[in-house]
Amino acid sequence: MAYYYNEPSRTFSEYLLLPNLTRKDCIPENVSLRTPLVKFKKGEESSLMLNLPFASAIMQAVSDHKMAIALARCGGISFIYGSQPIESQAEMVRKVKNYKAGFVVSDSNLKPDQNLADVVALTKETGHSTIAITEDGSPTGRLVGIVTSRDYRLSKDPLDKKIKDFMTPFASLVYGQEGITLSEANDLIWEHKLNCLPVIDKDQNLRYLVFRKDYTDHKENPLELLDAHKRLMTGAGINTRDYAERVPALLDAGVDVLCIDSSDGFTEWQSDTIKFIKEKYGPEVKVGAGNVVDQDGFYYLAEAGADFIKVGIGGGSICITREQKGIGRGQATAVIEVAKARDEYFEKTGIYIPLCSDGGIVHDYHMVLALAMGAEFVMLGRYFARFDESPGRKVRLGGMNYVKEYWGEGSNRARNWQRYDLGSSDKLSFEEGVDSYVPYAGKLKDNLDLTVSKIKSTMCNCGALSIPELQKTARLTLVSSVSIREGGAHDVILKKDNDFES
Repeated sequence: MAYYYNEPSRTFSEYLLLPNLTRKDCIPENVSLRTPLVKFKKGEESSLMLNLPFASAIMQAVSDHKMAIALARCGGISFIYGSQPIESQAEMVRKVKNYKAGFVVSDSNLKPDQNLADVVALTKETGHSTIAITEDGSPTGRLVGIVTSRDYRLSKDPLDKKIKDFMTPFASLVYGQEGITLSEANDLIWEHKLNCLPVIDKDQNLRYLVFRKDYTDHKENPLELLDAHKRLMTGAGINTRDYAERVPALLDAGVDVLCIDSSDGFTEWQSDTIKFIKEKYGPEVKVGAGNVVDQDGFYYLAEAGADFIKVGIGGGSICITREQKGIGRGQATAVIEVAKARDEYFEKTGIYIPLCSDGGIVHDYHMVLALAMGAEFVMLGRYFARFDESPGRKVRLGGMNYVKEYWGEGSNRARNWQRYDLGSSDKLSFEEGVDSYVPYAGKLKDNLDLTVSKIKSTMCNCGALSIPELQKTARLTLVSSVSIREGGAHDVILKKDNDFES
């Protein structure tokens, strides 16, 4: 007969944290939210660490290159959505990897015999005001000059004026030789009051550009998530259908970590996908898997070789899997059980597999609950969809406030049938997601800074200065519906701005 769980599955809203002793050193400035992204052996550190425990969801409405850039600059990571052609996803990855680095491969280049009209068109297309002029117009051609907005006046110069007649020629440039360190490059930038320093090889071929703004931006974003080459890090979603073609294209683009995007990860298709990647590319290529909601799903993906495992089915704000199929589990219960299985697996094998809690987050404090229950980081869709950096359009709804479009991968709008592993079907027979709006909230960094402040303050109340300490010492209690009501404003008349006239 079928197996029955006697206890109901519970959501984050059914739990509260009890305060522990707040020591004098428990202040927000001392709290570290650094957390492992991929598995590691006992006594070692994960090869990929997050500076903030946030990942943006693998969704068309959430994670493109703009979101990936903004979140990596804050210390988290995006997984660029995979429900698009391989070439366009790989190009998004390239844009992230090329956006911010100590040494940037130039992606705005022209030839000296082109004209001012080409400069204007390229600047409009890329938004870049610095253009490298090489003999063949390639990013690594022989450098003959640089063009910036200070080299021409659109009100005076004709559009057919040749670039060679107004560019700053190579003879007048300050440049660095290949092999220069980032510190040395920045010293030259400051010494000569430059905005950009080209770096060339012994044959005068352009190798990199180093920008003053990158140095300044890093100082303003000390938690930036950077790879060994000082480039922003990004992940990418893959499916269990075209991975043999998609994975090499993403790796060639420079992706740092992969994640299989599926509504249900407890499948043989996921195991096959992980094993293919590990056998072909080795352990250096990191791939997360999921989603699962119990210990059986965790063990299956752990044995398959997953580098991290996502937890949660049906808890997303735009997900209707539970309504449509009756499949899923309350997010809190799912995280608690999978975390217990992860800890048992660690005791047996000495391998620690980080967990990502995906879905079920309504309030900021739910993130702290997810971490306390055993997740290393959380994946968020609705939260990030509200910001300027998300792909959804910003519209005014009914003449009132601004909103952002937000749609699920299981909706007809996304048509992401590949994430529903049910054999050979190449279409959605029914929707498992909705098309909706979320309130517009402004810039990502402003909102994320506030969320991080809340998380750190809560951890201080729990007497924890790190996520591992929180997981060891947190005390959680179930709450009743009456105590939930008690926790908000009640039995008062809330003031409104226009209640009284002076």
